Amino acid sequence: MQPDHATHSPFDRADLRRALGTFPTGVTVVTARGSDGRRLGVTANSFTSVSMDPPLVLWNLALRSPNLAAFQHCRHFAINVLAGNQAAICRQFATPSADKFDGLTTLDGIDGVPLIEGAATQFECRTATSHPAGDHLILIGEIVRYRSQQAVPLLFCHGRLQAYTRSLAEARTVG
Repeated sequence: MQPDHATHSPFDRADLRRALGTFPTGVTVVTARGSDGRRLGVTANSFTSVSMDPPLVLWNLALRSPNLAAFQHCRHFAINVLAGNQAAICRQFATPSADKFDGLTTLDGIDGVPLIEGAATQFECRTATSHPAGDHLILIGEIVRYRSQQAVPLLFCHGRLQAYTRSLAEARTVG
C-alpha cells in the first residue's frame, strides 16, 4: 500500500510549493495522439534529460489528469519546449478545453503526434516506460528525432512565466 502523501506530509503544501518554485524550469507542452486519433496536449515543466546513451528524457503527469490513460498507452509523444513568446500557448494547454489546439499551427510528427510550430525545440519520443511516483506518473521516452532552433526559451520561476535572458536579473515577466 502506498502512503497518502496528501494527508501525511509534514510540510505546509503552499510553503513547499513556494520553495520548489525557486528552481527555474523550462516550459513544455507534451503532445500525443490518443488511440481514437484525437490530439492530446498538456503543459509540463517537469521535463528533464535522463541519459545520452540511449537518449532518454522524462516528464511527469498528475494521476488525476483526464489524459492519463491516453499518455500511458501512446506509442509516441513529443516534448515541445516553448519559446519565450509562447506564454499564451503554455496557458492554453494548462487550461481544460475541448480543443487545446484551437488556433494553433501544428505539424505531424511520428505517429501523427502534433508538433507545435515555433517551439524552441521539439523532441519526438518513443514511449519507453513509466513509473508511479506519489501523485504523479513518471513517463520516460527515447528520443527518436528532434529539431532545435535559435529561440529564447520560456521559463517558469516564482510562479511567473519569463522569457530567458543571459542574466536572470534581466528576466522579464511575459503575459
